[in-house]
Amino acid sequence: MQTILSFGEVLWDAFGDEKQAGGAPMNVALHLAKQGAKVNFASKVGMDASGFELITYLTENNLYSPLIQQDEQLLTCEVTVELDVNQQATYIIPQPVSWDNIQTTDILTAAAENASAIIFGSLACREATTRDTLLNLLDETKALKIFDVNLRAPHYTLSTIENLAARADIVKMNEEEASLLINGSNASLEDKITEFRKKYHAQTICVTRGENGAIVWHDYQFYEHPGYKTNVVDTVGAGDSFLATFVNGLLNKHPIPQVLDKACAVGAYVAGKRGANPEYDEGIKRLLKY
Repeated sequence: MQTILSFGEVLWDAFGDEKQAGGAPMNVALHLAKQGAKVNFASKVGMDASGFELITYLTENNLYSPLIQQDEQLLTCEVTVELDVNQQATYIIPQPVSWDNIQTTDILTAAAENASAIIFGSLACREATTRDTLLNLLDETKALKIFDVNLRAPHYTLSTIENLAARADIVKMNEEEASLLINGSNASLEDKITEFRKKYHAQTICVTRGENGAIVWHDYQFYEHPGYKTNVVDTVGAGDSFLATFVNGLLNKHPIPQVLDKACAVGAYVAGKRGANPEYDEGIKRLLKY
């Protein structure tokens, strides 16, 4: 079985008085595990109560390993999540936190070298230490490199995004991110994707469109899906569940239309639940049986 390494932030998402474990790379890893993939997760927590609580959560969900580092000085990240009238989430993210200081270790290097694919995002690269660790891993591994753009203003620079995109085999972003990264505001989404591919040479480019589904460029062909209707509870983790399902399908060499359909279905399911990691119901489990 192929092994996937998900690298980056782990944190607590605080919804008022309620908090839930989160962070895009952790969410992706958790959804991959739920779908039967073999996945390793690399991150860092603080040596504080929140950090130990996250270790307990990761252990309960089979994601804890020596790849979860602990920081003696920086605190575990706790993010304030705010939902607008359409239940779209915005995030207030403190800086610096423990995952800003992920170090290169022998066990992390070995995990990257032995992985079939490595998934990474932009947020964990806002500080030099974690960014340098990731870039070194990407330069050394032969794994398929999957970049989840996942922009969180003001926690990114265009130069970092370009650096990560240039190393990626697969790039996933949403429509707003595509407009930010690709010149030509009046251009069609297909034209923007084509320009992005010419500049960065990714093998596969996926742009999610919220309730309107997603579009994928793969093997010189476009594929579209209109999405599934759902009563949105919140959008936290919907894109992460989409990406996990998409990656799992791609790695198992399923047809792109089928992969895209399942990814849209899982993303809509998660948007209809509270938080990023709801339990899968029987309908979703049946859908994911290829």
